Amino acid sequence: IQFLYFIVNMSHCKFEHPRHGHLGFLPRKRSRQIRGRCRSFPKDDPKQKPHLTSFMVFKAGMTHIVRDVDRPGSKVNKKEVVEPVTILEAPPMAVVGITAYRQTPVGHKCIGTVWAHHVSTEFRRRYYKNWKQSSQNAFSKAKAFAGSKSGKVAEARTLKAFLSKADSVRVIAHTQLRKLRNARVQVKKANVQEIQINGGNIKAKIDMAKKLLEKEVRVDSVFQQSEAVDVCAVTKGHGFEGVVHRWGVKCLPRKSHRGLRKVACIGAWHPSRVMYTVARAGQNGYHHRTHLNKKIYRVGRSCTVDPKNATTAFDLTEKVITPMGGFVGYGQVRNDFIMLKGSVAGPRRRVITLRRPMAPQVSRALTEKIALKFIDTSSKMGHGRFQTKKEKQQWFGPLKADRLRKEEKLRKDRAAKAADRKAKGTKVAKK
Repeated sequence: IQFLYFIVNMSHCKFEHPRHGHLGFLPRKRSRQIRGRCRSFPKDDPKQKPHLTSFMVFKAGMTHIVRDVDRPGSKVNKKEVVEPVTILEAPPMAVVGITAYRQTPVGHKCIGTVWAHHVSTEFRRRYYKNWKQSSQNAFSKAKAFAGSKSGKVAEARTLKAFLSKADSVRVIAHTQLRKLRNARVQVKKANVQEIQINGGNIKAKIDMAKKLLEKEVRVDSVFQQSEAVDVCAVTKGHGFEGVVHRWGVKCLPRKSHRGLRKVACIGAWHPSRVMYTVARAGQNGYHHRTHLNKKIYRVGRSCTVDPKNATTAFDLTEKVITPMGGFVGYGQVRNDFIMLKGSVAGPRRRVITLRRPMAPQVSRALTEKIALKFIDTSSKMGHGRFQTKKEKQQWFGPLKADRLRKEEKLRKDRAAKAADRKAKGTKVAKK
């Protein structure tokens, strides 16, 4: 009876699920650019205050947190849960331009662009393939023209056109890699992006953009704790891969002729072509993906401003968000950071775009207020036991390396004092 029950309730995966992979994401091809791109922005609400809608960050690594769930009606309500989180480092972005668009029957058309009079070298590097072998004259003519009388007139005319014709206003901003101070990123060109301003009327949007021009924007001015964000990122690349790993199809029997990690039948004789629904080998990974409604668990300041940015109301240990030994393959998080629930697409060190959510935030999970009890900062290179270096020293006590270091310092101090005494004795003898 049990055997018959198993046969009736088996999944029939071979016939009902010949492959795993959504056809809505076809074609599975390599992304054109490495950074996540906002292909659309949230719907504008003139009743709100003017605000930016996206920000670019760098993926550092993952850890876990402990918190109490505050979700009435849920089975885990008022209970303690352990959840994985991703840490994204967010150095301030610099605003270097203002642009506006008007709606036409064939889509949005750009009215014009107003550039900052001073732009950084890392921003100008983006306009060259090889910076060292180039003339390095990007924006030199624009800077000279902007300082002239005719340039000021042209800038005023463009801003006036924004006010009369524009439907949406965006600022052009770029990341500041010199503030990231991470040699492992190994990129000197800034990542440039258009960020739409939502809220208020057109005049309020333009006024906000003019105030931000040539200034820095911090991540806490765009996102706040307990909100949700959409994550636009390029996934980790795996190159050209076979059909079994790419689509999850079943391997053929062991004695199959000419290989077994294949699809046996790729279609009927007619129509005499291979259908797009058939699983085939090809590019796997490095695809552009957008994940909706990722919950923000914390927006923290840099360790120089807040040396206790990983401390909570329940865990009073003074510690920073960087785990012991640094994030694997990334290193130290020195700037502001944002903590998201769960995983984020892409490998560490990759630039990722966060966008304000497109969908209305109405569910209990998305409107829940987050209060963290504990943030794990133990080493991610193994089974870390200690949260801070001080805790590790208290457990192990004085180490041999510490003793040798102390003895070496004493030896050098004694040698320096002896040299001073000898120099003074030589001077007295000469007199």
